[in-house]
Amino acid sequence: MLSPEYSYIYGRGGMMERIWKTNSKAAWISKALFLMYFITGVLLLILAFLLFKLQLSEEVVTIGVLVSYVLATFLGGLYIGKKMQNRKFLWGLAAGFLYFAILLLVTLAINRTLGDGAGNVITTMIMCVCGGTFGGMLA
Repeated sequence: MLSPEYSYIYGRGGMMERIWKTNSKAAWISKALFLMYFITGVLLLILAFLLFKLQLSEEVVTIGVLVSYVLATFLGGLYIGKKMQNRKFLWGLAAGFLYFAILLLVTLAINRTLGDGAGNVITTMIMCVCGGTFGGMLA
């Protein structure tokens, strides 16, 4: 899978230290995931503000959440695609899937259930994976 790549440098007193290379694939995928969750957070804050001010319906809020997921995974796929040299769409797909997997694990950890059922989970997974893949393809 993705194992971190390390470089070795000599620090103070001649001791060899191991540092994580910032241009490794694991570092790029981590940065892409951070970017995706940051974008999601900003978009959800904007959606919460609009909900507070405009009294949006539940359907509009649900659509807004899904759009924020797709936009975040698209931009994350675009970012990771720009950083990788080949198979950009696969890296976008991987970023979208990892985004969804972390989102699902956090949801299960907090709620202890899937809530509305597996249908919404599968739809969300497809949207996240497709958003990341499309971003990687356009990179």
